[in-house]
Amino acid sequence: MVLGRRAEIFEARVLAVFNRHAPGYDREGMTIRDSRKGTFASITIVITATGPEQLKALHEDLLATGLVQMVL
Repeated sequence: MVLGRRAEIFEARVLAVFNRHAPGYDREGMTIRDSRKGTFASITIVITATGPEQLKALHEDLLATGLVQMVL
């Protein structure tokens, strides 16, 4: 799950990072939810990781967007 402040570009930026590091993820299983007050959004994406290097790079690039607060 990726959590960040709600912004028009949040979803596009997160998906761009996943497309770079985990192409072929399950787009049908992806869920996007806004917080109760609409301040935050969460995106849940399931991938099949290839190893710790991939997960580290994915995590670092998500945080580097400046839009992501937390990656679980």
